[in-house]
Amino acid sequence: MNPMPDLDLLTPEQLRTLAADLLLQVQSLDQAITSRDLIIQQKVATLAAKDQIIAARDEAIQRYRIREEKLSHEMALLRRHRFGKNSEGLDSQQLSMLEDLVDADIAAIETELEKIAVRPNTETSKQPPKRQTLPQQLPRTVIRHEPDSTVCRCGCQMLRIGEDISEKLDYQPGTFSVEQHVRGKWACRQCETLVQAPVPAHVIDKGIPTTGLLAQVLVSKYADHLPLYRQEQIFARAGLHLPRSTLAGWIGRCGVELQPLIDALRAELLTHTVLHADETPVAMLAPGKKQTHRAYVWAYATTRFAPVQGVVYEFRQTRSGKEVRDFLADWQGKLVCDDFSGYKASFAQGVIEIGCMAHARRKFHELHVANQSQIAQQALQYIQQLYEVERAAAELTEQDRVKLRQMHAKPILNQAVTNGFGRCCPVDYQPSLCQQPLMELIQNRFGVTIRPTASVLLNSIRNINSVVGFALIVPLEKYDIFQLS
Repeated sequence: MNPMPDLDLLTPEQLRTLAADLLLQVQSLDQAITSRDLIIQQKVATLAAKDQIIAARDEAIQRYRIREEKLSHEMALLRRHRFGKNSEGLDSQQLSMLEDLVDADIAAIETELEKIAVRPNTETSKQPPKRQTLPQQLPRTVIRHEPDSTVCRCGCQMLRIGEDISEKLDYQPGTFSVEQHVRGKWACRQCETLVQAPVPAHVIDKGIPTTGLLAQVLVSKYADHLPLYRQEQIFARAGLHLPRSTLAGWIGRCGVELQPLIDALRAELLTHTVLHADETPVAMLAPGKKQTHRAYVWAYATTRFAPVQGVVYEFRQTRSGKEVRDFLADWQGKLVCDDFSGYKASFAQGVIEIGCMAHARRKFHELHVANQSQIAQQALQYIQQLYEVERAAAELTEQDRVKLRQMHAKPILNQAVTNGFGRCCPVDYQPSLCQQPLMELIQNRFGVTIRPTASVLLNSIRNINSVVGFALIVPLEKYDIFQLS
């Protein structure tokens, strides 16, 4: 900056020029300060945004670490139960059945840990697990994977310099075979480029089972009700020993991979306006304990005439109504269920209750079998007439079913109400056993919809009980929802 001149020696014109120059300098300095303040504000905003991102990342990392610690703790308990001395106190047959579930849980937890683990920047070297070589006597199917083009980017023809071979174990009922995947290595001598086809996607990366073998194990266990120790024996007769712990590990991994499909099916079910719901008890062995306690499998299904025939099974440790509310969330529709009190809270939140005629019929059937009650027999005849209407409506369209029910089923119910079934229990029905099954449904016909069956869901629950060794005895008449309104 130039030195300030002596103002006493300046003329008025020079003073005015000097003042104008000073004003320009002040304005320039003000603009520079303003620009610098804007830059500082932008940097502060950027730093604040980065701080928010870092805080969100730290929070996510903390959640993953907590989840990892929880899963690690659960896996440690399962391992201790599986291999510790406490497991010796159980009956050998019970332990054999429950060890399969423990092994499957351990594999599922390990898979989840792999997905959520917070990996450090420096990779530590791992000792590769040793796997038993597949027997050479098994038939092999060679599947070759080569690059789409063996011409290098520089224009030269590549040469095949080697190959990688991986083997997958496949199974057709009664016969094992091996899929041998051969991936050729192609290299260019001029530019030293190496090209190789990618590894095909598999359910279990670096595992030996094909999707067909995994499907065989899952279907055999859950659809054909074959425990893993029996599948182990079947596979041994086919020429290969597969330990139950290995099979249980495969099931656990498949369970994790199938979870997105389960979530999608649940979302699809909640788009329907009518759902079936029921629950059944199962035995659960907690890690470290010698006795089982009662847990529950809840089943939710669409109706018989729904375009999507889906059932979602949900394992829960209690029979609390909170389990139903957690699954249905904010769903507002018509729920077909029994008179279990756990559903009542959902009805208070806007879900419409649909009574189950199959449960109502059961009480009258028990009464009729016990003492040949004529009143119970008359109630069964009314219900039988409703079922006959449903048989006739099975192949009709939705509109035609409604017309048929209004024309034939509604008069039957009106006659039942007229004959006293809407006002009281049968006189020969023991008061201690009287639960007003059919009468209560008919009496509340304007507030509760009546349906003749719970066919799809009851069959599904029946299948679950076959797996875990329980029997749920219910009438399995195959009809769908009966709509009065």
